[in-house]
Parts: sequence; C-alpha cells; structure tokens
Amino acid sequence: MKKVLSILLVLVMLVGVLAGCGGKKSESTPGDPTSPSTDSSAPSDSSDKGTAEEGKVFNIYAWNEEFKGFFEKYYTVPEGITVNWIINPSDGGVYQEKLDQALMAQDSAPADEKVDMFLAEADYIIKYVESDFTLDVSTIGVTPADTMYKYTVQAATDSKGRMKGVSFQCCPAALIYRRSIAKDVLGTDDPAKVQEALSDWNKFNEVAAKAKEKGYYMTASYVETYRTFSNNVSMPWVDENNKLQFDPLIETWIDQAKEFLDKGYTLPAGVWDDEKNQQMFADGKTMCFFGPAWYYNFCMGNAMDPEKGCFGDWAIIQGPQPYFWGGTWLLAAKGTDNPAMVKDIMDTFTINEEVCSKLVENEMQFSNNTKVNEKYANDPNYGNDFLGGQNDTAVFVELAKNIRFEHKTQYDQLLNEQLPGVFLDYFLGNITREQAYANFYQYVNEKYPAIVTPDEA
Repeated sequence: MKKVLSILLVLVMLVGVLAGCGGKKSESTPGDPTSPSTDSSAPSDSSDKGTAEEGKVFNIYAWNEEFKGFFEKYYTVPEGITVNWIINPSDGGVYQEKLDQALMAQDSAPADEKVDMFLAEADYIIKYVESDFTLDVSTIGVTPADTMYKYTVQAATDSKGRMKGVSFQCCPAALIYRRSIAKDVLGTDDPAKVQEALSDWNKFNEVAAKAKEKGYYMTASYVETYRTFSNNVSMPWVDENNKLQFDPLIETWIDQAKEFLDKGYTLPAGVWDDEKNQQMFADGKTMCFFGPAWYYNFCMGNAMDPEKGCFGDWAIIQGPQPYFWGGTWLLAAKGTDNPAMVKDIMDTFTINEEVCSKLVENEMQFSNNTKVNEKYANDPNYGNDFLGGQNDTAVFVELAKNIRFEHKTQYDQLLNEQLPGVFLDYFLGNITREQAYANFYQYVNEKYPAIVTPDEA
C-alpha cells in the first residue's frame, strides 16, 4: 500500500509540474532524469546570455575545499567581485539537499544570494545535468574542447545534447601500493613486476594471503576495493521500470569483503575512517590503497606527514581491474547574474594550459587537458616525488583510455555510500546475508519510496 501511495504522490507532483527526484520524500530535487524538465519553479534565463552587467557577489556551492584551494591559487577574480563559498558535507546527501533548496529559490533570491556555479560529482551529476536548474553553457560561450576527455563532456551533457558544465580533472584510478611492503611480500617494488603479481582478482587474493603471513593487511578498509567493482558494472542500480537491481560485480565485491574480513586481510573500517587513514603512516602495515590522483593529493596527508609519514615510499599501477572514481564538475546555475565569470572559470581550469600545467606539477592532479597531460607523460625528467619519482601522469594517460561513463543514475551516491555500511554486520557475522539484503531494501524504501525493491516485486 505504501508503494502505491508513493507512486501516486510522484504522479501528482509531475502533474503539478514540480519535477521530483524519483519520488523521494525527504529532499526537494531539481529535475527528474526520466522525464522532460518542465518545472515552473526553475529560474528564468533572462541573465543567461551574458549581456547584462555582472553581479558583485559570486556564489559557489561545494562539498569540500579541494577546488576552493585551486581556485584561490590559480584564478584571478575580476575586480569588484566578491566570491562566496557555501560548503556543506557530502555525507548522507547533505550537500545535495542544501544545494537543491538554493536552486529551488533561485528565481526569488536576491542578486547577491543567487547560485552562480556549483560543483557536482559522478555519482549524482546526471540529476543536475538533466534538470532545468542548470544552464546550457554554450549560451555563454563554453564549448567542448578537443583536449577534454570525452567522458567528462558526456557526463555534463543532457539527453538533448546540451552541455551544462565542465570538469577540471580526469579521474582514472589506480592501485596505490607501499613500496617497502611490496618488497617484503613480493620481493620487488618495481611497478611492472608488482602489476604482474596483481593483474587480476585471483592474484590479488593470493597476494593478500602472503601479506597476511608477513604480518600485513592487504587493504586498510573493507570498502577499499568497492569502487573498482561499482564503476565497472554492466547495469544501473535502478532499471527503466524503477526496479532496484544488484549487478553481479556488486555481488562479487560482497563475497570479497566477507572473505577479507574473515581471513584478516583487511580492517572493518570505512573508506574515510581514521582507523584506515592511520595505516598511511610509516608504521602502518597496509600494502594497498585505491584511488585516482586526487586521492593521494587530497586524502593521503598522513603518508606525507614530515615526521610520521612515508613520503616517497609509494607507487601506482593499474591493479586487478581498470576503473575511475569520482571527479568534480563545475556546473552553471540557471539564473546566475555572473555568466561571463562562469565562462572564464570554466575556461581557466580546462583550456588554459598554464593553469592545467600547474595543477599537474604543483598539485599532483591529472588535468582534463589531454595536451597538458601528454606533455608530462612524455617528459623523461618528470616524476612525482611522493611516488618515489614515478611518472604517474604517464600511468594515468594509459588508464584514462579505459574510462566508461555508463549505467549511472541519480541515486548512485547514497546507494553506493550506504551498501557497505549496511552489509558490515553480515561481514562481521552478526546477521545473515539475507538479513543484510533486507536491511538495505528497507533503507531504499525509506529514502526512495518510488524504487521497487526485490522483496516487493
């Protein structure tokens, strides 16, 4: 009965032209990617052409300070304009909820409070790209450059072919390993030989057993490998009939996580937990971490600690399976009163080769500029000191060729965030696997009532 009522509620919202997000009750959401965007509350486009005088306050919504740091280093704000950062945490969908509230109020907001630009990541970018709350950036002169990685353009382009923003980074991800531990476990820290030893999941599991015998963990979090599986799925979380579905690769990850915890190959820590991050210090006992360039740039501070860290004792390889993780897109809010500045920021961090070069050289980023990346990849004198002099850009140039932006839904962030935590009790032996599924279905029913879970089909 609850499901019927929920579906009726969604239909009423659509008739009332208030576009919802798959029937969610708990958050107002701009745009439904499964239906035409006709939201009468979407802001008008009177300022979209960039012909009016620019506003004096530029508001940027974000979920952390990574891009803020790059912006303050490498972007020159036009004279007379104040930049205001509105930062809310991503966990639990808080950032999206706060952003949605601001976008819904965009038309009636005072000029100095309008959203001008906001950041989005891969797990939910489709929700905003397909909404009427984002601006077709071609109307302000932003076009897809030949040097942009195609998947970054695809992710920011709606079903009508309108590009809504750009990404300043490309995010092929790697297996990041501790050189000294690899030497102890495998007898070598050479990337080519380590890749050979870890080139598929069977080999990875075999090395995990060897690492355990030597007193090491293979990973520091039972969630560590999750994105390697989830970003290679062959079907979306929710199908065209709004039914929840588990991809076989998600099931494989569940099997691996259970085995790794049972055998002591990993820790029962979350991917962002302090217990995991402490393993990055020099006295840590973990061989492998997983992530893109932004991960060791922004998330491995413990490894870089001048007193307790192990700077230079790292290297990267593809690992068992190529994948990508995350990425930050800059989206233009419809109704911005600073369209010229929006364009200038987007161009600065994508086609300005000097700035993109600084992101690579100074920030350990993998830019969204193929020409810049290939310049460093082919430079025999370029290397990353954190990785013992290894040319990580050369590695990522090859890994970027494997990126597929497929099978994405607007629900991905919270489903991917919640699944590992819900299953932890099963991994630890506190509940059955069937109960873990039931608990996950309950979460989905409460958060997204319009999604039909297998227990209701």
